[in-house]
Amino acid sequence: MNFTILSITEEALIDILMPICICVVLPVAIVWIVSHYRRLDTDRKAEVMIKAIESGTPVDPAFFKPQKKDRTVKQDLLDRLNGACVTSLMGAAFLLLSFFGVDFMGFGRFLPVAGAVMLAIGIALFIVYFVGKKMLAKEIDAEEKKLDEQQ
Repeated sequence: MNFTILSITEEALIDILMPICICVVLPVAIVWIVSHYRRLDTDRKAEVMIKAIESGTPVDPAFFKPQKKDRTVKQDLLDRLNGACVTSLMGAAFLLLSFFGVDFMGFGRFLPVAGAVMLAIGIALFIVYFVGKKMLAKEIDAEEKKLDEQQ
């Protein structure tokens, strides 16, 4: 029996492991973190419910409802504008890098495609922002007046 040891250079190993880490390990880690946080939150609420039942204390049903962030329409629109700026700038940067022939870790041939897609998404988000700003002007004004009254 002859056993040969594969001689893999450090550069080839990085070329193999980088896509695996980005495409497999990173999404799995994100999903695990989110599900772990939700499970811990559910366990904490269950403990509160059990202690309340044992002591005979009434429990507020609002405690068990999902927590929603109090976001205004204006904040949502500004988030869209932020996303539009980021994706547009990244798309333009990728297109410029491909124009100058930069080959980043062997992904040079994908830069024009990625740049065009990200630029298109950024432009679409800009359109959504400006159309939404025009359509939701009355709601934004009403929310601002409501906030002014509360202060």
